[in-house]
Amino acid sequence: MSCSGHWFTVFILTVSCNSVYSGPTGPGFHLRSMENFIRAVAQVEASNPGLPPLALVRALRRTAGHDDAMTIHFLGASNNISDIETLESAILNCSSFSFFDKAMYHTVTNHGEERGVVLVPDGTTVALAPLLLGLEAGLKAQMEGTAPAAGIVPLTLARNLGLSFLSLQDFPTANRLGPDGCWDNMTHPKVFKLARPPSLATDALINGGMDGLILGTDISNLSDSEQPQNLSQILTGYYSYALQEGKVLDDISSHISPRRRQISRSILEPDTEKEVMETLALVWKLEQTQWIAFDDGVEKSVKAGVQQFVHRYWNCPPIIRRCQWGAEPFRDTPIPVSLPLPFLYIHHTSQPASPCLTFPECSRDMRSMQRFHQDDRGWSDIGYSFVVGSDGYVYEGRGWRIMGAHTKGHNSIGYGVSIIGNYSSALPSRYSTNLLRHRFIQCAVDGGRLAANFTIHGHRQMVNYTSCPGDALYAEISRWEQFRETDSSITEE
Repeated sequence: MSCSGHWFTVFILTVSCNSVYSGPTGPGFHLRSMENFIRAVAQVEASNPGLPPLALVRALRRTAGHDDAMTIHFLGASNNISDIETLESAILNCSSFSFFDKAMYHTVTNHGEERGVVLVPDGTTVALAPLLLGLEAGLKAQMEGTAPAAGIVPLTLARNLGLSFLSLQDFPTANRLGPDGCWDNMTHPKVFKLARPPSLATDALINGGMDGLILGTDISNLSDSEQPQNLSQILTGYYSYALQEGKVLDDISSHISPRRRQISRSILEPDTEKEVMETLALVWKLEQTQWIAFDDGVEKSVKAGVQQFVHRYWNCPPIIRRCQWGAEPFRDTPIPVSLPLPFLYIHHTSQPASPCLTFPECSRDMRSMQRFHQDDRGWSDIGYSFVVGSDGYVYEGRGWRIMGAHTKGHNSIGYGVSIIGNYSSALPSRYSTNLLRHRFIQCAVDGGRLAANFTIHGHRQMVNYTSCPGDALYAEISRWEQFRETDSSITEE
């Protein structure tokens, strides 16, 4: 269909054809980043002064063709909503339509490319469809004064989760959730490819669902005297939060994307299983999906699926994969470890000496450490199993299954986890410490990677001539329940 033919079937907004972010790499609508999406939204807002955010998200839904039965049930059909009529005189040109349409319409190709997703500044990937549906539900509830927002859980998370659980109910060992994937380029992202065959609830869909749930709930809870910000301002505050003047996550009380797992849990738990079951019943009613027979099998599938969801997305911390921080390939043949491992060895990086506060900073530090370990020390890869940043994320080093080079003489029996920074005289942020102590460790035990009766040691306990992990951090971990003194023979570092 020609672009002009689309003008009468989608909402129309004024954007100059040549204003869609051309730069040194070409037209910006080819780049799938949240920053570009926010810029495009901001241009629409600037071209339509006074445009209500609810009208804009409804119009974006209309553009992407997201009028399925459940969305219409809760939000109404976008082509029958009166406030969109105020936009009839504006024109959305071909380039802008291409940007919005391709950025929002979610699908996975036969080659494993996930579309309708964007790279966000914290290094994670988000599907826009559930994010925007959650925002629309929240804005509608705020306008009507009907908090909590009707349908926000089914629209953002429960439908995708429930259908994914049921699609694999005959294969109990299959993956009901995920996977994550890799962008072709982290600076100029265009193509996102999944790490393995997808479920119906990929990581990007779940991230977008959690974000839509959080932002929509926040908006619906605004008081009558409070007006929601423009859509671009809402997204900027959540995704492009400023970690300036040495701020760490401990100092930020607002809802921001690195905290999506904890915040969504506080909203949805303990009703997750109930919400999914009720959503599936609604799907059966609205979409006449006769294959959903509400017997014990469905309930068991949902129960098992929710348990996987809770473990993977709420108990476990978010882990930035190697491809996301720009890791070089392993230079030798990886040596697998035999799981579960009985030890966890705590390190600090010493150099870099300062905590990293953002994804670009932490990624740069990871690449620097990998170069040092590979080029200066002659190791096959970065030595650590995992590294904790002060941006709210854990970074994958050698990972769960490959032997590291972190604690000489003990690498085959334990994971080496380092926190970026020098902690000889100061502690890591409270958020980073809790991320390691409570979430990472519990995730490792529950996932069968770390033995239930594991032991924690500081690096200095196992080798001579090192003060790692620093006096302050060592004093901290020595108070942890699993920490043990050791009288084992110390090997040379």
